[in-house]
Amino acid sequence: MDWDRRLFDSLIPLPDGTSYNAYLVQGSEKTALLDTVDPAMADTLMAQLGEVPGIDYIVSHHAEQDHSGTIPLVLAKFPQAKVVVTPKAKGMLMDLLRLPEDVFVSVEDNETLSLGDKTLKFIHAPWVHWPETMVSYLPEDRILFSCDFFGSHIATTDLFVTDEGRVFEAAKRYFAEIMMPFRAVIAKNLEKLSGLDMDVIAPSHGQIHRRPAFITDAYNEWVHATPRNLVVLPYVSMHGSTQAMVDHLVNALVVNGVRVELFNLVVTDIGKLAMALVDAGTIVVGTPTVLAGPHPLAAYAAFLANALRPKARYLSIVGSYGWGGKTVETLSGMIPNLKVEVLEPVLCKGMPKKDTLQALDNLADSITRKHQEQGFA
Repeated sequence: MDWDRRLFDSLIPLPDGTSYNAYLVQGSEKTALLDTVDPAMADTLMAQLGEVPGIDYIVSHHAEQDHSGTIPLVLAKFPQAKVVVTPKAKGMLMDLLRLPEDVFVSVEDNETLSLGDKTLKFIHAPWVHWPETMVSYLPEDRILFSCDFFGSHIATTDLFVTDEGRVFEAAKRYFAEIMMPFRAVIAKNLEKLSGLDMDVIAPSHGQIHRRPAFITDAYNEWVHATPRNLVVLPYVSMHGSTQAMVDHLVNALVVNGVRVELFNLVVTDIGKLAMALVDAGTIVVGTPTVLAGPHPLAAYAAFLANALRPKARYLSIVGSYGWGGKTVETLSGMIPNLKVEVLEPVLCKGMPKKDTLQALDNLADSITRKHQEQGFA
């Protein structure tokens, strides 16, 4: 449990900390350790392994260091162990951890490894969320060790999910920040795993699921469902004019029956913004003009949306300027990954006047009509 960590990859907020989950599977003949932990928690893992007489295999599902970073220490304690990986992970771990080639055993998709009375089946799951990722299935106990798939960043004393509401929010945040860019590939991997008889899903972060349908149903919703009747509106205002435009647009949308989630980028938790993008039908970016372009915080929001590739169908821009600029052109050029229709932006010089407010009403009407035509609920 990493109770105090508040930022992951120097990017992702961790309001509830996180956990690094390693699993020990002891068969009648062989023992396998499934993943290790982030190097910051190496002492904890090594203490927990203190009375383990031997490890024959270290299964590395994913080369990222929060999973693999302590492999060298485990190998030092259990030098006879072999590191079980996908062929692609072998080279990555040699690069990331400077491990020698002779410690690896590469396994193909659906290959099995006998531990005696227990069997591990390895299922390749590329781009969930790195290209080398795999998961392991233990048929005798009907456990799926899912790596980052179905995970959540939560530090808690509860080993298993006890509060599904809390876990749903954390898992959605995790999906939005990490998995959403690979939505199409995740859909294929969900189908690939659907035939497994699972009683338990044990991810590499967060609590263990004893009701697998809870998390698999959520993933199917996030991956496959059409966007909702929701406008996500990240914005920043310097002197109040963009704020006035945003407030007017929000009111017009609400009157029209469109939900809005508003994010002041000066104070926003980007994880909350990412979660909202999972469901957004339309994204509207609100920005003043700074040095002839968008405010840097608005540019960051556009960059983030482009990287996360949400399902939104429409996008627009509202904001103000003092003398001119290329805000629309700059932001439009930052979202090549978004398959959206760009609705007529609304920009004004200085504080919004009557014609600007009417243009905002027209934008609200256009968004409403588009959502109704698409059947967004």
